[in-house]
Amino acid sequence: MSPGARARTPAQEGSSVLPPYPFSAVVGLDDLRLALLLTAVSPGVGGVLVRGEKGTAKSTVVRALAALLPDVDVVRGCRFGCDPAAPDGACPDGPHPADAPRGRRSAALVELPVGATEDRVVGTLDIQRALADGVKAYEPGLLAAAHRGALYVDEVNLLPDHLVDLLLDAAAMGRAHVERDGVSVKHAARFLLVGTMNPEEGEPRPQLVDRFGLVVTVAAPQDAAQRAEVVRRRLAYEADPAAFAVRFAADEDALRARIAAARRAVPGVRLPDAELDRVARICLAYGVDGMRADIVVARCAVALAAWHGRDRVTGDDVRDAARLALPHRRRRDPLDPPGTDEQRLDEVLDAAGGDPPDDAPPPPDDAPPPPDDGAPDDTPPGGGPGGGPGDGPAGGPPAGGPRTGMPPDGTPPDGTPADGTPADAPLSGETTTAPPPDQPPRTSGAPAPAAPAGAAYRTRALRITARGEGGHAGRRSPAYARRGRVVGSRVPHGRAGAPHLPATLRAALHRGSRRVTRHDLREAVHVGREANLVLFVVDASGSMAARKRMTVVKTAVLSLLRDAYQRRDRIGMITFRGRAAHQVLPPTSSHETGVLALADLRTGGRTPLASGLRAAATTLATERRRDPRRRPLLVVVTDGRATSGPDPVLVAPALAGVATVVVDCESGPVRLGLAGRLAAALQADVMPLERLEVA
Repeated sequence: MSPGARARTPAQEGSSVLPPYPFSAVVGLDDLRLALLLTAVSPGVGGVLVRGEKGTAKSTVVRALAALLPDVDVVRGCRFGCDPAAPDGACPDGPHPADAPRGRRSAALVELPVGATEDRVVGTLDIQRALADGVKAYEPGLLAAAHRGALYVDEVNLLPDHLVDLLLDAAAMGRAHVERDGVSVKHAARFLLVGTMNPEEGEPRPQLVDRFGLVVTVAAPQDAAQRAEVVRRRLAYEADPAAFAVRFAADEDALRARIAAARRAVPGVRLPDAELDRVARICLAYGVDGMRADIVVARCAVALAAWHGRDRVTGDDVRDAARLALPHRRRRDPLDPPGTDEQRLDEVLDAAGGDPPDDAPPPPDDAPPPPDDGAPDDTPPGGGPGGGPGDGPAGGPPAGGPRTGMPPDGTPPDGTPADGTPADAPLSGETTTAPPPDQPPRTSGAPAPAAPAGAAYRTRALRITARGEGGHAGRRSPAYARRGRVVGSRVPHGRAGAPHLPATLRAALHRGSRRVTRHDLREAVHVGREANLVLFVVDASGSMAARKRMTVVKTAVLSLLRDAYQRRDRIGMITFRGRAAHQVLPPTSSHETGVLALADLRTGGRTPLASGLRAAATTLATERRRDPRRRPLLVVVTDGRATSGPDPVLVAPALAGVATVVVDCESGPVRLGLAGRLAAALQADVMPLERLEVA
C-alpha cells in the first residue's frame, strides 16, 4: 500500500482496498494543490476550504494529502496523541512523566461525516458509570483522533449548526471540552481543518468560512487534452492501484521531503517590516473584517517563502498569499451571490506595489507605489500560486424603490396573461389604472419588467407554534432537542443524555435506597429551536404588477429570505400568474439563489391562486418524503384575489396540517379582505404587509 493508507484512522481501516490516489498524479488544480501544501508546511495558516462543483476531484486531492504529512512522535499508549517533548498537562490519560515510552505514527487524516453526533465528535462520558460507580469514564471522539493531524469535513456547508459551533471552538482554542453536570474533561485538539463543499447546495456560515485560512475555487478543466489525461490516469489507477502508486512514488517522496524541509525552514524566514506594512495596506484596501486576514496573509507569505527555499518574504509572496487568503473575507452582505471580486483584488495588489529593497523604509501613504520587481524564483510542482477562479463581482440585489407609499389597489394595464387576455382588458371585479410614469410601454404579450427590491429590513418572527420532535437544529420554531431549556425528565432509552439530577435522586428515594443506581437515572428533556423549510408562494399576477407595489412586495420577500438565512432554514419559492404556478426555486439551503430568483421575478396576467396552493401542496409532500424531520412553514404572499382557476378555498384541504402565514398585500382605502378569507380556510395566521417590518 502507499504511505497514505497509514494516515487513515482505525475506524476507516478496511473500508476500502484501494490505496489513496497519489497527490502528485493529480492533473491541474494548481491553486488547490499549492494551498494544501502550504498548510502542510505551516499548519498555523489555518486550513483550506475547497469550493467547487461535483466531480472536480476535491475529495481525492484532500485524501491524497495524508500521505505527505510528516510522521509525529507520540507518548505510547496515549489516546490523545500527546507530544513527548511537550505533553498536554490536562490530558485525560496523563500526566505523562518525562521518561514516558515514546512511539511514532503517521499524522492522521480523520473524516468528519455530515451525520456525526456531538458525542462522536468531542467524545462522550459514560454517565451511568459516573453515577453508579463514581468513575469518570471518557471515550475520545474524532477531535482527539485528529490532534496533530488533519480533520477533513466533506460537504462542510451541510454540517449541522451545533457541530459547526464545536469545530469553531476547537479551532479557536486548540482544545476540546466536554461538560456535563459538574463532570468536565478537556484535551488538546490542534488540527489542520480541510473542508470541501458544492456551492449549489448552499453556503456555510460566515463564521466557519472565516476560520479557514485559505479558500480555493476549483472547476473541471476546459482543455480537451487535460480532460483526456485526467481520464487516462484515473483508468490506470483503477486498473492497478499498486502499480500506479509505484509510478508516482519518486514524486511523492520528493514532495514529502520538500514539505519536511520547508517546515524546518519556517522559523528562520524573515518577514521585513516593509512587507508587513504591505500586508496591512492590502487588507485595509480590500475591506476585510477583523484582524484574522492580516495574520493569515502574513503566515501564508512566510510559508510560501519557506516552500520556495528563501529566508526572506518578498512582495510576490505577499501577493500570492493575498490571492489565496483574502477573497472570501471581503466585507459584504451575506445574501449577496457567492464569488470574489477579482478585479478589486487586482487593483488593491497593484496599488500595494512590488518588492522594495531590504534597507528601504516603508513608503509614506501618499507616495506612488514602487514597481514590481519580478516573479518568484521557484515554482511548486503542478503550477504557480494564485487565487481560484472567481465567479464574478459580488453584488446584492439592485437598490430599488421605497417600502411605503403603495398606490391604490388595482390592476395596471401592464401585463398580458398567458391565456391571451389583452393587457388592457379589466379583470372581473377590478378597476384599471394608468401605467406609472416611470414604466415604458411594452409590447402586448410580454410580462412586466422585473421591479427592483429595496433594502431588506428586520421582519417579525414567523414560527410554528407547536413543538417539534427533534428536528434539525436552527433558530426558528420550538422543538424538543439535545440542548436548550430543561422542561422535564424521562427514563433514558439507549445511551443516556444529560442527566436530570433532581429526578434521579427522587427515583432513588422512591425506592427507599440511599445509593443511586443506573436504574434510577433520569435524563433531562430540553426544548430548543429547530430550522424549518420555509416555502414562499408569491402572487406575481397583474393585480401585483404596479411597479411601486411590486417593489414593496419584493422587499418584503427579500427581508423574509434574510430572516430564513439567519435562522438556518431551507427555502423554496413558487410564483403564480396567468394560468399556472411555477416553481422558480426548488427547496434548497442556498439563500443566495433565492435572492437571484426574486430579482428576476416577472409579473402580469391573471391570478391563478388555486394553482399556486396546489403546487405548494405537491412540493411539501415531496419534501416530507425526502426529509420527514424538517417541518414546513408556508408563507403565502398575496392580496387574496383569484381571477383564474377554481376558488382557492376549495384547494385549502390539500394543505391541512401545514403551518401557514398569509401576508396580506392588499392596499388602498377600500379593502375586500380576501386574504383574511383565504387565511381562515387554511387555518393560518394573517399579517398585513405593512406590519411585517419590526419598528
